[in-house]
Amino acid sequence: MPETTVTINIGGNREMSLSAGKLAHLANGSCTVRLGDTVVFSAACSGSAKKGQDFFPLQVDYREKFSAAGRFPGGYIKREGRPSDKEILICRMADRPIRPLFPEGFFDEVQVCGLLLAADGENDGDVLSMLGASCALCLSDLPFQGPIGAVRVGKVNGQLIANPTVKEMEESTMELVYAGLPDKVIMIEGEAKECTEAELEEAMRFANEIVKKQCAAQIELMEKAGRPKKTPELHVTPAEMKAAMEKAVGDKMEGACLIPGKEDRMNALTALQDECIAAIKDEFEPVYGEEDFMFYLKMEFDKMTRTTIRKAILEKGYRPDGRGVKQLRPLSAEIDVLPVVHGSAIFQRGETQALVIATLGGPQDAQETDLITGGTSTKKFYLHYNFPNYSTGEVGRIAGPGRREIGHGNLAERSVLQVVPKDFPYTVRCVSEIMSSNGSTSMASVCGATLALMAAGVPIKSPVVGISCGLVTDDTGKELLLTDIIGAEDHYGDMDFKVCGTREGITGFQLDLKLPGISIDLLARAMEQNKAAREEIHKVITDCIPAPRAQVSERAPQMEVVKINPEKIGALIGTGGKNIKEITESTQSQVDIAEDGSVSILARNRQVLEEVKRKIQFYTAEAEIGKVYRGLVKSVRDFGAFVEILPGQEGLLHISEMANYRVNTVTDICKEGDYVAVKVIEIDDRTGKIRLSRKAALDAVEK
Repeated sequence: MPETTVTINIGGNREMSLSAGKLAHLANGSCTVRLGDTVVFSAACSGSAKKGQDFFPLQVDYREKFSAAGRFPGGYIKREGRPSDKEILICRMADRPIRPLFPEGFFDEVQVCGLLLAADGENDGDVLSMLGASCALCLSDLPFQGPIGAVRVGKVNGQLIANPTVKEMEESTMELVYAGLPDKVIMIEGEAKECTEAELEEAMRFANEIVKKQCAAQIELMEKAGRPKKTPELHVTPAEMKAAMEKAVGDKMEGACLIPGKEDRMNALTALQDECIAAIKDEFEPVYGEEDFMFYLKMEFDKMTRTTIRKAILEKGYRPDGRGVKQLRPLSAEIDVLPVVHGSAIFQRGETQALVIATLGGPQDAQETDLITGGTSTKKFYLHYNFPNYSTGEVGRIAGPGRREIGHGNLAERSVLQVVPKDFPYTVRCVSEIMSSNGSTSMASVCGATLALMAAGVPIKSPVVGISCGLVTDDTGKELLLTDIIGAEDHYGDMDFKVCGTREGITGFQLDLKLPGISIDLLARAMEQNKAAREEIHKVITDCIPAPRAQVSERAPQMEVVKINPEKIGALIGTGGKNIKEITESTQSQVDIAEDGSVSILARNRQVLEEVKRKIQFYTAEAEIGKVYRGLVKSVRDFGAFVEILPGQEGLLHISEMANYRVNTVTDICKEGDYVAVKVIEIDDRTGKIRLSRKAALDAVEK
């Protein structure tokens, strides 16, 4: 098959290109996406549905190999291993907008793989992978109802830019990753330096125009190089079995679905499902077999639950826990809940509870990551999110963080980072332990992190809070936005739209949809509803702790940055590191020296910190005219002695300056290895040579 390429202008003279037909001919669909000299490959493959599987097993994967930048991986093993956090986050971003665009009841296994083939160091591969996933699926024979477009939007000097370069993003006040159909948004994610709702809406409308071009280009490529679509097998419960289930328990569904407590509601639904099984088992199990009978029943019971909850919300305004559509769950905030740690807090919203711990450390505690284009990135603030089995009252395998935990932690981290001062010398880590979960745990983590940081004395600019907005729609076009959705409303609803921010503006956001897109106008209304809810949460936070504590926690290590003359770095380090080793070992402190003479000190308490500063001053001090020193005689000559008054700094004590009387021999006053009191009487401006006087020092002591 010959290679086919289409191009897309994304603004100015910048173009993206989509190509098919050259690589991976055995995949269901494949393509490459290029921007500048960054190239990403994507391929889509499918397999049959597994017996008894009642969900769509879509798997999206993305990998960045150092070979793409002409580099070797760092470390001992010269082969890439498990995916990095960045790769996992890109997988999630590519997964979320394509998942809603497969038909209901389609349970075939689908895998989309993205691979960075070339990295130019200017254009990131993440949004290219998202676009490539859509393009590969469109070119395949799979029942994908796309295409979608994907674009990053930055804002530099007030100007919106499509797919800005890495350098441009460093100056940007906003990062919006947008994916959708023409005039319909499906997924957004990003951060901002306290932007307004209107600014975010403007960025989305800007992104939509790029998406239109991307979708048109994919349709053009499909017409030239795409495969015919196959008719998919869709799994549905037989009509007679659906009718029997409705007759058996249909009139009891609403009562079970609208029980306020999560555990009580789940128990009631489980009991109702068991009742349904007992009522129709004898009639239908012999017909379909035990395995298929349970497959159809569980799938249909879930649909009945979904329909009941959505109908109650839309038609009666009833929510499962009894709240109004704009009403928040009960809120509570508490700080200093743990001893020993530097900062701790519990934030609770209804049955969702997050315990967050803040830890302060030094520069050596920063997270370093190898960049594929060369060098490393250093992160001084990070937030880790943990979602254990007990938070939902379940058992399961205990392993490292999964994709969900990495994604939720990243959203909370980006949202809170915007208010942490860049010149704050500490490295800061927040750990959010989800104690119980009934929806919006990532937003509880944001609120809990804000509390823990303020309790630890981190001087954040302003409290950041977060809340999620949901959506329920029907076939008639009716739409209802829900503030602060619980787990059932997330699972059975159409949207999970998280927005975080201060009172000044938005700092982080993320949208997930189960629908194949909604209008930007509707999302703008959700932002305003979300903003009103955040104001209520702000009050709860500031009632608990109005502002960050004036000093970092006494439990936290004490840190300070002092400046020394860069020329004195060698004197501070000492021969073979002797001096710096003596300082760190004698005080059990951490000392980091930068090339510009900035010395970061991390000590266990204030007293030790002052001791470290005194030692640094000793090794780096400059000689001062008129100051008396206790110096070490390093060598003796006929005309005088050379005396070290500071580490690495010697001056001449001439024989005429040794006493108030005539000295015949230098050794009458001092010899090598003696300590003598001397006064600096002159420093040559040109050569830096120091003249010392013992008699002047003696006169000063007598006076």
